[in-house]
Amino acid sequence: MGLKETIDQEIKKAMLAKKKDELTALRSIKSAILLAETEKSVGSSLAEDAELKLLTKAAKQRKDSADLYKKEGRGDLAEKELFELEVINRFLPKQLSEDEIKNELVKIIDTVQASGPQDMGKVMGVATKELAGKADGKVISGIVKELLNK
Repeated sequence: MGLKETIDQEIKKAMLAKKKDELTALRSIKSAILLAETEKSVGSSLAEDAELKLLTKAAKQRKDSADLYKKEGRGDLAEKELFELEVINRFLPKQLSEDEIKNELVKIIDTVQASGPQDMGKVMGVATKELAGKADGKVISGIVKELLNK
């Protein structure tokens, strides 16, 4: 079953349980999927990696918004964004820990035979594809820099 069908089922459950906030979050995910599907370059449904990118982007937007709201002293809006982030995270793969990311990156560095900071582009190209949705790009970048500067 695809992401869209899963979201539809969750929307029905939220409606029956009268969970208004959850329903809003699920509808925003479905809206993003429908928008992506109607773009010219996409066929009738999204590929799994495109769905993953879409969810990752939505999660990052919610996290950034929540951080901004907290800075501005708007805890009520930050809570709403964090709740929506929780709902989105249910559909994303489990995030890797920093040690797991480091282990994966060491393997990638060995595979592409990177020897120093000048090879960062090669490593990041492979790492972002392999760790898509499992780790934040900033974290990956920071660890790659650390490993290549040793």
